[in-house]
Amino acid sequence: MKQPRVTEQQAGRTRVSNAADGPGPGAPAFRSGFACLVGRPNVGKSTLTNALVGAKVAITSNRPQTTRRVIRGVVHRPDAQLVIVDTPGLHKPKTLLGERLDSLVRATLTEVDVIGFCIPAPETVGPGDKYLARELAAVKGTPVVAIVTKTDEVPQERIASQLLAVSELGEWADVVPVSAVAGFQLDVLTDVLVSHLPEGPALYPDGELTDEPEQIMVAELVREAALEGVRDELPHSIAVLVEEMGPRDGQPDLIDVYAEIYVERPSQKAIVIGNKGARLKEVGTQARQQIEALLGSRVYLDLHVRIAKDWQRNPKYLRRLGFYD
Repeated sequence: MKQPRVTEQQAGRTRVSNAADGPGPGAPAFRSGFACLVGRPNVGKSTLTNALVGAKVAITSNRPQTTRRVIRGVVHRPDAQLVIVDTPGLHKPKTLLGERLDSLVRATLTEVDVIGFCIPAPETVGPGDKYLARELAAVKGTPVVAIVTKTDEVPQERIASQLLAVSELGEWADVVPVSAVAGFQLDVLTDVLVSHLPEGPALYPDGELTDEPEQIMVAELVREAALEGVRDELPHSIAVLVEEMGPRDGQPDLIDVYAEIYVERPSQKAIVIGNKGARLKEVGTQARQQIEALLGSRVYLDLHVRIAKDWQRNPKYLRRLGFYD
């Protein structure tokens, strides 16, 4: 197995790599393409996506399986345009929703220029990581960069041992330790990913950070707020659909948003609503603030909680909520 070497240790920065550094003088003026972030649930893919883009394009939570869609965030540089593709965590599906998310990730892997395999520094490399390493080894022709995330949560010795463990998992194009929270080596990771992109023109207009429709982003912000403070088993049962959204007649500076929060059982509805509606009010306040920041306008947010029994296993509900075959 080819072992990566350690380069770049100046100023406390560490990059592990066996690929050449990014383009130098005389190299092509511009590169563009897609980098997909994959890994087990809750390894920091969405947080890393937001940090690389420099803006919130994907919701985050400490609950696993928060991401349910492929989210694209655009990194603009003078010499390149890097499109980060954040994907749901790969796991053994237990529902129809899980099967569709798993298929979505696998399809995405075949459509990108480079894959970023995320493994968190605080957690021992386990069976799930080994399974994914084998899966990625089967993706022929696409370089894989191993990314050790959450390095801010562990001492240097732990980072070093994790880098060794990750290096032994497979044959990687690069291995890069990062911290999205502390900003550690984000520029190095961007350089590495860009070095694997083909030459080509920009794929998105200058300044555009995502191609996600606003209505979908609004629904995700509501779901993010609803995930905070709920029991461990509830996050997987929460889905949000924006039924209607647009400027209020006669008040173009005020946007009305009507959204429904779906759960699977009456007991879950009670949790989301809370005592005398207190919990739902908190969700609305938190989500509205985020939506106003996203849209740059005042927002009236109307939320209702609906029961869709076993929606994660029901094709009809999955289609209604946007999870297609």
